[in-house]
Amino acid sequence: MFNKLYSNIKEFIVENYKFLIVWGIIIFLFFYEFPFVIYTPGGVVNLEERVEVSDGYDSEGSLNMSYVSLVKGTLPMILLSYIIPNWDLVNSSEITSEDESVSELLELERLYMRSSIDNATILAYQTAGKSIDITREVNNIVFISDEANTDLEIYDELLTADGKEIKTVDELREIVNSKNEGEVIEFTVNRNGSVKDCSAKIYDTSDGLKVGISFLTTYEYDTDPEITVETRSSESGSSGGLMLTLAIYNALVPEDITKGRTIVGTGTISLDGTVGAIDGVKYKILGAVKNDAGIFLCPDENYEEALEVKEEFDLDIVIHSVATFSEALDYLAS
Repeated sequence: MFNKLYSNIKEFIVENYKFLIVWGIIIFLFFYEFPFVIYTPGGVVNLEERVEVSDGYDSEGSLNMSYVSLVKGTLPMILLSYIIPNWDLVNSSEITSEDESVSELLELERLYMRSSIDNATILAYQTAGKSIDITREVNNIVFISDEANTDLEIYDELLTADGKEIKTVDELREIVNSKNEGEVIEFTVNRNGSVKDCSAKIYDTSDGLKVGISFLTTYEYDTDPEITVETRSSESGSSGGLMLTLAIYNALVPEDITKGRTIVGTGTISLDGTVGAIDGVKYKILGAVKNDAGIFLCPDENYEEALEVKEEFDLDIVIHSVATFSEALDYLAS
């Protein structure tokens, strides 16, 4: 039986080898990913359709997050980038660190999005005078320097350092600065559900003593009223933080800050209300204009670039820069 099956397969290959070669080439050309990505003008997401607050308030306008579309570098997409305006080809090494793939970068960006949602929720509830009780802080390691001498890993949840619970970067920095170069700090971390003992050796830099790690904090909390923020598996990053904070706040208060307008924007958000810089302003503004936005909010650091894009493409849109969440509220109120 096996011999007969082998004979049939061999006969099929011999009779159809040209067809199989052509299909093999087609599959390679359309699915093989070269070490490039293509940035393209994105679109907007109406965040008020993603935010559901129990007994929340509706709005006449909309608060939208702008985004950049990232296309993987298959051969057809690479060729199209030379034809379609504002499709910009970028080497993957320019957006990833050494030994990091685009997929790994996107996974990390999803963690940043989780942190951004937490910051937006906490800030919006506190500003609106609503109840939010933070029950747990989770410190996730998101960067390890090449100079670090450690067995810590990316995505480890940092529990203790030198036997002390760590909640902030300043607490870890204080421990590091209390020691000398070459000394070792003992850590405990949660790695994939298991507690692990790790260590890191302190080294000296021009900026002072370091262990070579950075972490990102996410939160667990209870809210009143209850809130649900919907996300999609394809979405990542923290650049929607400002607009998400505005959308949550708008659902919590009776006054409609949109006043019937289509408002698009970008910018990260911190717990203290600071609006941080983002990448890809060009693609975000073009996407906003494509979706008939009247106002585009952006961080102060990106303002000059945003004005250059508006002038270069002769765009009919109001661009306003903000440094804090309260500035954004004041501007929309006026």
